[in-house]
Amino acid sequence: MTQHSDKYRYTLKDLLRVMQRLRDPDGGCPWDIKQDFATIVPSTLEECYELADAIERGDVAHVAEELGDVLFQVIFYSQLGAEQGDFDFGQIVDTLTSKLLRRHPHVFADGDIEGRLSSATDIDAVKASWERIKQEERAGKSQHGILADVPLALPALVRAQKIQKRAAGVGFDWSEISEVIVNLESEIAELKAALATANSEHIADEFGDVLFSAVNLGRHLKLDSETALRRATHKFEQRFKTMEQLADSDRKPLAGSSPKRLEALWSQVKSTKGNL
Repeated sequence: MTQHSDKYRYTLKDLLRVMQRLRDPDGGCPWDIKQDFATIVPSTLEECYELADAIERGDVAHVAEELGDVLFQVIFYSQLGAEQGDFDFGQIVDTLTSKLLRRHPHVFADGDIEGRLSSATDIDAVKASWERIKQEERAGKSQHGILADVPLALPALVRAQKIQKRAAGVGFDWSEISEVIVNLESEIAELKAALATANSEHIADEFGDVLFSAVNLGRHLKLDSETALRRATHKFEQRFKTMEQLADSDRKPLAGSSPKRLEALWSQVKSTKGNL
């Protein structure tokens, strides 16, 4: 069993008490007292993205801090639940631990935390077991469809990827990457045809199909589309900033520049080592 360390001043118990004090109508924080489940969702999403950003930038010094901010969101929700008599932090921990034990029978023999199996399980068997258990859980919640419980609030790229993965789990998928590329090219051709119609709704539909097919290609390439797009956006951002710096050094701002000059600056940036 892990022993308590005196290295740190505060514990999880202290954090839970801080949250209680913040929400205390008698002397608590007016902003925190005013919040409810719905109002803090935007903060939760923002904190998760800030954590992802720190990880992607390799900013280790801030990862622990951002993790703390994400944990605080969980603590906040648990306090709201306790106040309403719906659930508390202990129940969250108990439910999570039970779910992890149930979903990892290849690690925890007989569902016991210290239970060990006599032999290791290969990763394909683990994936199959995971999907079977998840399907059983969905059925227990009367969510019988393969695509049941995929949250509508997920970022569009993430949701598309998750839905494609679920469909692929029952065999509804391309077998070769080359087939996925052909499908993407076909969707692009349909978008081009839609552009000729000047029908904005048709164009939007076909553009969506192109994005969906691109996400599918990323999945087949074992890439996370959200991460790949953030990386591409960051690359463009850095290159554009470098363009601005080059333009400023010539005392000719980007604004008002001719397309030819902009293209020349872009090519210069792309050819510079470290900006590829």
